[in-house]
Amino acid sequence: MADKQISLPAKLINGGIAGLIGVTCVFPIDLAKTRLQNQQNGQRMYTSMSDCLIKTIRSEGYFGMYRGAAVNLTLVTPEKAIKLAANDFFRHQLSKDGQKLTLLKEMLAGCGAGTCQVIVTTPMEMLKIQLQDAGRIAAQRKILAARGQLSAQGGAQPSVEAPAARRPTATQLTRDLLRSRGIAGLYKGLGATLLRDVPFSMVYFPLFANLNQLGRPASEEKSPFYVSFLAGCVAGSAAAVAVNPCDVVKTRLQSLQRGVNEDTYTGFLDCARKILRHEGPSAFLKGAYCRALVIAPLFGIAQVVYFLGIAESLLGLLQAPQA
Repeated sequence: MADKQISLPAKLINGGIAGLIGVTCVFPIDLAKTRLQNQQNGQRMYTSMSDCLIKTIRSEGYFGMYRGAAVNLTLVTPEKAIKLAANDFFRHQLSKDGQKLTLLKEMLAGCGAGTCQVIVTTPMEMLKIQLQDAGRIAAQRKILAARGQLSAQGGAQPSVEAPAARRPTATQLTRDLLRSRGIAGLYKGLGATLLRDVPFSMVYFPLFANLNQLGRPASEEKSPFYVSFLAGCVAGSAAAVAVNPCDVVKTRLQSLQRGVNEDTYTGFLDCARKILRHEGPSAFLKGAYCRALVIAPLFGIAQVVYFLGIAESLLGLLQAPQA
C-alpha cells in the first residue's frame, strides 16, 4: 500500500506543539547541562546536575532555572517543525511504492532533517547559551573577588552566592551581535552545530522508526501512543549521548563570555584539542546524562503529539464542509 500524502502544514503544527510542551518540561535540566559543560577544571562551580539546580534556585530564584527559555519557546516551534517535517519529507521522497526504507535511506533522510534544522537551531542555541551561562560566570567572578579581598585581610572564606546583577536579554544580545558581527554573529558555531545535529538525526530517526515499528500491532496503521513515547525516549537518549562530545565543543564555541582563567578557542579543532589536553577525554561526556534527560522526554512528547496527529484533527475540523 502506498504511503499517505504528507500534509506539511500539519507536520509543522505538530512539531511546534511538541516543541513548546517539551521545552517547558525539561528546560531546567538543559540549563544545568550548559553550565556543567562550560565550567572548566580549576573553576568548577557545580559538582552535579542537582547541585547546579539547587545553587541556581538559591542564588537566582525558581525562575532562574528558566533563564533563556523565552528564546527556546520562541524558536523551538520552527526548529522542531523543520526537523520533523523535513525527515518526513525526505522519507517520503526516498520511498518507492510504499516499500520499507533501507537503513541507508533512513539515515539519509535523517541527515537531510539535521541539515535543514540548523538554520534555526544555531541562532537559538547561540542566544540561549549566553543567557543560561550568565549566572555561572557572575557567581564565579563574585566568589573570586571575595577570595581576593579575604586573602588581603587574612579572613576566613564565607559562602558566596551569585549576585543579583542585571543580565543581558535575548533582544539586547541579538542587537549587539548584529551590530558588531552582522548575521554571522548569530551563526557562530554553525559547523559544530552541524556536526552535532546531522549525526544526531542520522541515529535518532532510523532508531525511532525501527523501535516504533516493533511495537506496532499487525492490524493497526499506527503504534499505540505509549510505544511512540518510549521509542522516542530511547532513541533520543541514545542519539544524545552518542553526539555529546560535539555538543560540548559547540557549547564552548558559542559561549561569548568566559570565566576567570578559562580557555578561549579559535575553532572546532582548537577547542577539541584544548579540552582533551587540559581536561581529559571524560570532559567530552560533561552533561551527557543531563542531555539524555532533556532529549528523552522532549522527543518522547514530540513523537506522541506527532503521531497522534493533533494538527491533522484541527485542520480537518477547520476544513470540514458546512452542513
